[in-house]
Amino acid sequence: MTKIFFVGSYNEGLTIRVPRMPALGESLAGDSFDMGPGGKGSNQAIAAARLGAEVRLLACVGDDIFADRARQLYAREGIAADKVHRLPGAHTGIGFVNILPDGENWITVDLGANLLMTAEHVRDCEALIEQSDIVMAQFEVSPEPVAEALALGRAHGKRTICNPAPARAVDPAMFADVDILTPNASEARVLLGLPPDHRSPAEALAGKLLDFGVGTVIVTLGAGGALIVDRDGERHIPALSIEAVDVTGAGDSFNAALAVFLGEGLSIDDAARRAVLSGAYTAMHVGVIDGLPTRAQYERFAAEKG
Repeated sequence: MTKIFFVGSYNEGLTIRVPRMPALGESLAGDSFDMGPGGKGSNQAIAAARLGAEVRLLACVGDDIFADRARQLYAREGIAADKVHRLPGAHTGIGFVNILPDGENWITVDLGANLLMTAEHVRDCEALIEQSDIVMAQFEVSPEPVAEALALGRAHGKRTICNPAPARAVDPAMFADVDILTPNASEARVLLGLPPDHRSPAEALAGKLLDFGVGTVIVTLGAGGALIVDRDGERHIPALSIEAVDVTGAGDSFNAALAVFLGEGLSIDDAARRAVLSGAYTAMHVGVIDGLPTRAQYERFAAEKG
């Protein structure tokens, strides 16, 4: 069983479907309101656990009702919550998700307690990191705990994966401790100091990220699949042809599956192919948590898609 240590976030997600992008100053009527758990670290930990990994999660929540919902969620999913810290005086992270008819979305977040995680919280988990196979981090917490987790993972000889989302400028020295970096195209541009909509081919972006010392860059391309770039060259993993209804958690599903299948001994190319399948499964379902497949659901979907 793959053992994965996640340094990540918990956000409560408030979702509404809208017919189109609003104009500035417009009040736009939507429907299908939903409130549910989210946060990249939490989503990825749950996805990995459902696929069969042994998961430990470090996260910070506030002193509010959303913290209670987080602990109830982890109890249902069989994830230990002893390193999910409830911080007095803080509020749990909140995400506002707007979904368009084609399944695309935009998200705004107030990260709240997530930004109060410290490097000391990570150092307190060093024994768990040492016991893990893979250390995985995202950017919904402050840079210091992310850098500490990656450095401790490298020091203990663990495979390190960083999903730099939401992207922000950070000290590039951090990436020297990253075995696999998994941005989407706009996140890759931000990491390189470019506007998120800058016209740059994914291959060029990935090549520049390798110069930071990253072992492998996997650029997720949505309906375009994924691009793997490392010292051996470039490989494109095609996407499935599907009707996406909600892509909100597809990236988290991809990243979790990538970690699980790498931990089970697959090559990076084969693990990425399986991760693309997991992301596609999630994009075909409404709601992030509801769209994260169990191992049995994943295997049936993979068999159907050949």
